[in-house]
Amino acid sequence: MAKSSLAEGRATAPFRDAPRGNTALLILDMITDLDFRGAGSMLRDTEHASRTILKLRDAADKARLPVIYVNDNFGEWHSERYRLVERALAGEGREFVARLAPRDGDYFIIKPQFSGFYATNLQVLLPKLGADRLVLTGVSADICVLFTAADAHMRDYQLWIPEDAVAAQTRERRRWALEIMKQSMGAEVRATDRLSLAAWAKGKSKDA
Repeated sequence: MAKSSLAEGRATAPFRDAPRGNTALLILDMITDLDFRGAGSMLRDTEHASRTILKLRDAADKARLPVIYVNDNFGEWHSERYRLVERALAGEGREFVARLAPRDGDYFIIKPQFSGFYATNLQVLLPKLGADRLVLTGVSADICVLFTAADAHMRDYQLWIPEDAVAAQTRERRRWALEIMKQSMGAEVRATDRLSLAAWAKGKSKDA
């Protein structure tokens, strides 16, 4: 089973696909300057989600599970991760961006559209890590998280989208997005105080 290369301080993956059975933590669009319409209304919930995501990242490190950032390119087609982080640190979300900034041992994928799978190498990376279970976190629950979940579902990935690890412009939009992912995609959506990463990665569905 492929494990995170965090201990070595670098993000590498096997040349060939690994046996399935691994879990990966995906952090969607949390490296953001919140410079878009409606961003102000989701700052508080995004801040709250960031703290939950940080706990999940710590749990992933403990279990040696891969952490994958999948982030919008802000329309900068020649950009790369360090420039995106620098830009986000100058925005309204600077506090949670500093808290969640990717490390050298984390994977970082830049996406041009809503889904983390569309026109990216995520669909190549995940099989190399042996991942067939994904934990989706980040923003926005009703847009990029939802589209990524749909693409993951079509590729037969099992999904956990913790309700306390995603944010949207309103709680109602977050609620209905989670309901769609639960009912239409079979996703687990329980909060992290009801289900642990360690338990879910082992295929346990009961509260843990």
